Amino acid sequence: MSSAEPAQIDRKLFDLYDAYCHGRIGRRQFLARATALGTAGLAMAHGLMPDYARAQTIAPADNRIRAAYATYASPGGNSGTMRGYLAHPAGQGPWPAVLVIHENRGLNPYIEDVARRAAVAGFIALAPDGLAPLGGYPGNDDDGRALQAKLDPAKLRADMLNGARHLKAHRLSTGKLGVTGFCWGGETTNFLAVALGAELQAAAPFYGAAPQSASVPKIKAPLLIHLADDDDYVNPAYPAFASAMKAAGVRYEVHTYPGTQHGFHNDSTPRYNAAAAKLAWERTLAFFRKYLAQGARAGA
Repeated sequence: MSSAEPAQIDRKLFDLYDAYCHGRIGRRQFLARATALGTAGLAMAHGLMPDYARAQTIAPADNRIRAAYATYASPGGNSGTMRGYLAHPAGQGPWPAVLVIHENRGLNPYIEDVARRAAVAGFIALAPDGLAPLGGYPGNDDDGRALQAKLDPAKLRADMLNGARHLKAHRLSTGKLGVTGFCWGGETTNFLAVALGAELQAAAPFYGAAPQSASVPKIKAPLLIHLADDDDYVNPAYPAFASAMKAAGVRYEVHTYPGTQHGFHNDSTPRYNAAAAKLAWERTLAFFRKYLAQGARAGA
């Protein structure tokens, strides 16, 4: 983990980093504006960059799980074929299924680790790489972000939808499906809750943009929503989203974590908040265990 701690970093720098992460400014502009905050600002800007080697919590070769890359058909997607990272407990299965959706930069090591965390917890997890049609995650987030911006957004969402259906039908899946995702993946989790309707049993988006209120009645699965305390990019749309869910009879919970920044679950950058991330993940696992159990109903 970087030596820079969130409490030591200027709020202006966090705002710049958030704009950079969401593609509103490029890396060069981010570093230039950080430099304008002084020498310490530039140093802290570099400290905000992800450090994936230190963030790994479950090794790929952990004997409790089996993990490997898998390919599958994706009609209507960006290339017709997708690749993802599939992880499940060691054993014969079947297990309830969890789709894990990456941020706006492809399948980086942090998201692969999240899939392994789900596998250790007793789920079969698939983390699709939206960049597969362009050769896959390129090994760094800057290039990954640039590549994802080149993809057709509607086809990219179709690729995630196909990943969900592929996982639900997998021979090692019980057929009970949950979805979770982070940032762009949180937005896409909300999209899949709409698009999948009764095909989905549970959704747990992390700080993702809300769907249009008019589409909310299509949601049939319960939602467990995780929001950062300081997130002006995402949070303003949630009161209307919550009102629409209430009106439509959608079962939902919204948890906002005090003192957190957008991206607080990502343990590869100083925006990570260990206590909030741990609590949010524990809540997510309990939520999935409740609604993905054999015989569980979405409205139970």
